[in-house]
Amino acid sequence: MARRAAGRLEREEAEDRDWRREQTAERTTRPDRTPPERSDRLRREAADAVARGVSPARSGRVHRALERQPLPDAPRRLPDADVALRRALGDGAGSRASAKLQEAARAFDDERFNDSRRILNSLVERAPEVVEVVELLGLTHYRIGNWKAAAKRLEVFRDLTGGTEQHPVLADCYRAQGRWADVEVLWTELRDASPGAALVTEGRLVAAGALADQGRMADAVRELERGWSVPKRARDHHLRRAYALGDLYERSGATPRARELFRWIASRNPDFADVSDRLRSLN
Repeated sequence: MARRAAGRLEREEAEDRDWRREQTAERTTRPDRTPPERSDRLRREAADAVARGVSPARSGRVHRALERQPLPDAPRRLPDADVALRRALGDGAGSRASAKLQEAARAFDDERFNDSRRILNSLVERAPEVVEVVELLGLTHYRIGNWKAAAKRLEVFRDLTGGTEQHPVLADCYRAQGRWADVEVLWTELRDASPGAALVTEGRLVAAGALADQGRMADAVRELERGWSVPKRARDHHLRRAYALGDLYERSGATPRARELFRWIASRNPDFADVSDRLRSLN
């Protein structure tokens, strides 16, 4: 039963990618990029990556959280990639590097991740502080499943931007490695920064998933229950959180609570994931 429930949750997350793409495009804290589609794609991919889910590592080793500089009070405002590359490399080389970055982005969109990685590796050696290069390389490693390499680049992204927009993906990298302390630290940073309800929900789902991975099901339930109340106007991130909480209820044997949440979701959107099937199975 637990395996079937977990599988349903993964399918729901994958089916919700379109919504995540639209919402994360609005969450950037930096100025608009040139062209804007490139920035939107990076923001969309942040959510896309979380939606894929990972298989967490199982290890008896206890990892301490990395030492990190505190985040600034507000994210830094940085120039767009074209300007940054020209400043770093000069007009001619910067223009060619910008074209290469766009080529890497197209390869990424086409899911040619090895091609994207090859291009970005050459760029990051020459322009290690251009945010878009670092960010896209981190997300490319994530999609390939190179959790350590992805975390390394996304940590640099955190330091360069002073923001939390990639924290759910970064936390998921550590979740995959069983680095629970880092997941907790990043979740605390994201929660404290509170950049927006949708992004905080993504982080909360990763944090709760990490607790469940450790067998701390009661703590995972409490994390999703904290501050939860049925909203007057349900948005998709409310439905996703309710679905995840209902899934944990079912997996932990709290069937009446799971049924109640799935019934509420179905009343708002009967086509949401497989909620109708889950209600039937619980009944």
